[in-house]
Amino acid sequence: MITRDEAFALLKKYNKDSFHIQHALTVEAVMKWYAEKLGYGNNAEYWGIVGLLHDIDFELYPEEHCLKAPELLKDGGVGDDIIHAVCSHGYGITVGCGTTIDVEPVHQMEKVLFAADELTGLIGAAALMRPSKSTKDMELKSLKKKYKSKGFAAGCSREVIERGADQLGWELDQLLEMTLQAMAATEDIISGEMETEQR
Repeated sequence: MITRDEAFALLKKYNKDSFHIQHALTVEAVMKWYAEKLGYGNNAEYWGIVGLLHDIDFELYPEEHCLKAPELLKDGGVGDDIIHAVCSHGYGITVGCGTTIDVEPVHQMEKVLFAADELTGLIGAAALMRPSKSTKDMELKSLKKKYKSKGFAAGCSREVIERGADQLGWELDQLLEMTLQAMAATEDIISGEMETEQR
């Protein structure tokens, strides 16, 4: 399997924007947190690598998101299992070029990625509105208020988030609460990594 360092180098080969790097690190950390919580602790590194690489093609090929990823990942020596997982987070979504992604999330890890990816963006946007600029002091009720406000973080699809919760067989509140906990628990790690990257 590709190592974490190799995966990070591969991500940075195609992604230069610090926003995209930070999103990749956030989803990596959230995926590792979920692996531990859901009883897949032995595979936490693997879950993290999938999270790290999930948007590998988005910066350069936003109109072909999840369509260019297999080629970029194969070139980087990534196995078919990770390629499937990465592509499955676009399941049912029609990308800019008009193609609907038909790779279905099958494994629990793929379902978590599908559900949590979009939500991390919404939680991150909600954190920036707080005086602390942090998820650590955010409560579920304040997140739910932002979630219900259609104009807030309008680019984060509630339909995708809700479909993700359904695929996992979870109530929406469980997904919101767990992903918020994951981001609060890993916020300092990501901040530290971003500081290192920007040196």
